[in-house]
Amino acid sequence: MTSNQQLFDAARAVIPGGVDSPVRAFGSVGGAPAFIDHALAGTVTDAEGHELVDLVGSWGPALLGHTDPDVVDAVVAAARKGLSFGAPTEAETRLAEAVRRRVPVAERLRFVSTGTEATMTAIRLSRGATGRDLVIKFAGCYHGHSDGLLSAAGSGVATGGLPGSAGVPAAIAGQTIVLPYNDVAALEECFAARGSEIAAVITEPAPANMGIVPPAPGFNAAIRRVTAEYGALMIADEVLSGFRVGPAGMWGLEALDGWVDAGATGPLATPAFGEGAVTPTWPRTGLAEGTGWRERAAWIPDLVTFGKVIGGGMPLAALGGRADVMELLAPVGPVYQAGTLSGNPLATAAGIVTLEKADDAVYAAVARRAQQVGDLVSEALTAEGVAHRVQRSGSLFSVMLGEGAAEHGVRDYEEAKAQDVFRFGPFFHAFLEAGVALPPSIFEAWFLSAAHTDEQIERIAAAAPKAAKAAAAATPQA
Repeated sequence: MTSNQQLFDAARAVIPGGVDSPVRAFGSVGGAPAFIDHALAGTVTDAEGHELVDLVGSWGPALLGHTDPDVVDAVVAAARKGLSFGAPTEAETRLAEAVRRRVPVAERLRFVSTGTEATMTAIRLSRGATGRDLVIKFAGCYHGHSDGLLSAAGSGVATGGLPGSAGVPAAIAGQTIVLPYNDVAALEECFAARGSEIAAVITEPAPANMGIVPPAPGFNAAIRRVTAEYGALMIADEVLSGFRVGPAGMWGLEALDGWVDAGATGPLATPAFGEGAVTPTWPRTGLAEGTGWRERAAWIPDLVTFGKVIGGGMPLAALGGRADVMELLAPVGPVYQAGTLSGNPLATAAGIVTLEKADDAVYAAVARRAQQVGDLVSEALTAEGVAHRVQRSGSLFSVMLGEGAAEHGVRDYEEAKAQDVFRFGPFFHAFLEAGVALPPSIFEAWFLSAAHTDEQIERIAAAAPKAAKAAAAATPQA
């Protein structure tokens, strides 16, 4: 049997770093990554035959669990008809209609292959719509690896200890203004100084790439208010959160109080965000025109990007938004975007079935499992005296380590970087040795699925005390 280390060595001889996406290389936790052979429901099995309870979930897409039989059958049936046509198919329209029923903000939709393509196109479209060049992003928010969006990008960039990226011309980087997250005053000051030059603000409605950092009450609404005042667009990047935390993504969870706990009295009254989050509930109906969603919404973005869950694990992403803005895209308008594999028939088939199956029961199961795992890990860390806080946005959560995090939570990128990062590697490997695969970076979200079982949750519970001891014993490296 070939070991993970042998596979990693062979990969590094032909692939830079041995991986095709940096965080997979285990750079911040050390050791050889687990090379996955196959997956089923809530587990993955590596090349050495170790079955691992999977809390990575392909970084989000595995909402239903791995190899859901209905999704696989749909992909196989589509493949038998042809892998790619370079021509439109009915499936693209069906998936677009399914997205719009859930997120009616997406009056028009354009499918692409990756989240980076979606956000890159959103930026280009915003500039085309406004005739302006500048874009605001928030430190710690990751919006893909296009040149203008890599500054202070969190996630893989933070894991690698990089300030941004080599190869990005200064002139392009200079078109992006980076502001601290959750800072309304900084946003207002920036617009007051340069508002006539700003095309858009792009944000994760609840950041998940510096760990989970919930928005302060009213922060997203403030972005909407300021952008509208100055004629700029608001882009909600739901590549990670879209259709994972609820039927309408993070926008539905936060902006529409009708989509969260019935006891709520406002968009953030329900404890679906922060340390004490609980399982929210959702109605079965969509949000078609006439249901009053526009009047209920605390904020409505101009554009929204999707990825991951929308393709059910296949390479698929999308850009959606206001019809008048979206129809500036070619061939209707002057903003060019194209892709040979955009709307791929296998990917759209997977997406359709995934959204059809992602019903109330699925979202409730994912939220319940996420609550269980976060609670039991927190209990183990508390028992070992490890200062920490579990931060949540809906069913997304991450474990923040350190006295500062425990005392007041992590509210922005600077506080995220100030965690006790040195504790995470031993914590991670103790879980891995016990058969539980965590995301290999403290700056990533943890992902549960509707397919995780009681037995798998018990395996996590059994592993947690040893992992907490490893975190407690860790010391900073000289």
